[in-house]
Amino acid sequence: MTAHGRRRTRPLTLNHEPEAVTWAREKAGLTKRALAECVGISEQLMGEIESGWRSATPANLLRIAAALNCPIVVLERKRHGAP
Repeated sequence: MTAHGRRRTRPLTLNHEPEAVTWAREKAGLTKRALAECVGISEQLMGEIESGWRSATPANLLRIAAALNCPIVVLERKRHGAP
C-alpha cells in the first residue's frame, strides 16, 4: 500500500514496450543509471519504465530513443486493431 492507503497498480496502457526499452539499453551497453542521466530522469523512473510500472511520456520516449540511437518505433507499444 502507498502512503495514501491505496494499492499501487500498473498503468492500464503503456506508451512503450518495456522489454524493448531494456533490450535497446543493453544493446547500447548502458546501465539504467547512465540512460536515466542521458534522458534527464531519475534512475528509479527509468527502472519503473523498463518494468512497466510507469508509462514513458511521449517526450521521455523520444529522449530515450535519441539516447539509444534507436528508432522510436522500436520502443513504442504495438497497437492491435479490432478483428
